[in-house]
Amino acid sequence: MKTRLILALSLLCVSCSGAQVANDEPTLTAAERSEVGAPAVLNDPFRDPKLNVDTWTQRFEGESREVYRARQEIVDVLEIQPGQTVADVGTGTGLFVAYLSVAVGPTGRVIATDIAPGFVEHVRQRAEAAGLKNVTTQLGGRDDVKLAPESVDLIYTCDTYHHFEDTAAILATMRRALKPGGRLVVVDYHRIEGVTRPFLMEHVRAGKEVFKAEILGAGFTALPDPEAPFLEENYLMVFSR
Repeated sequence: MKTRLILALSLLCVSCSGAQVANDEPTLTAAERSEVGAPAVLNDPFRDPKLNVDTWTQRFEGESREVYRARQEIVDVLEIQPGQTVADVGTGTGLFVAYLSVAVGPTGRVIATDIAPGFVEHVRQRAEAAGLKNVTTQLGGRDDVKLAPESVDLIYTCDTYHHFEDTAAILATMRRALKPGGRLVVVDYHRIEGVTRPFLMEHVRAGKEVFKAEILGAGFTALPDPEAPFLEENYLMVFSR
């Protein structure tokens, strides 16, 4: 386990060594800002064939981002068991992949999915470089996570739910992919008037209660939220199939 942890930590340094503290607020034109919060607009940069993964790695994996600072604590409270299969949906640059890999152990499996081919290939290379043999990658779709039915113990999605373009369809495929009793974990930004910073008020289409209602409406059952004192800007919700 100690060896795997060292390998996992080395994975986090690939492509981001020497990066400065990241700014996770992209620069938008006035036209883009008029539509910000619409998932299709938010996802356009990730579909660009010229996607600059290094730029997004610095943005996603810097100390200014709360979930980056709390990445180990987040995985710890999920109580993932060795041998389980975990899907990291919307993996992005693979911030959580190494930590999930350690949590499931050598008999488990991590499936890292994203709609951006550039991210999927980047994560594949990072996992291979770190020797994480229990990690595979999968290109997802706008309305389908592309996971086999009843194949996953836990679906983890971090700061990604607000990017879903066809939320009902994605939730349906997530529910289908989970084993009976499997869990869906959603980490996303609070959206509270007068509390949440202006960028996120524009960036995120709705708040926690709206997203929770959508997930319950898709047939999931809410489970108690783990205690997460390390999160302020984000929240963590857990549901079961």
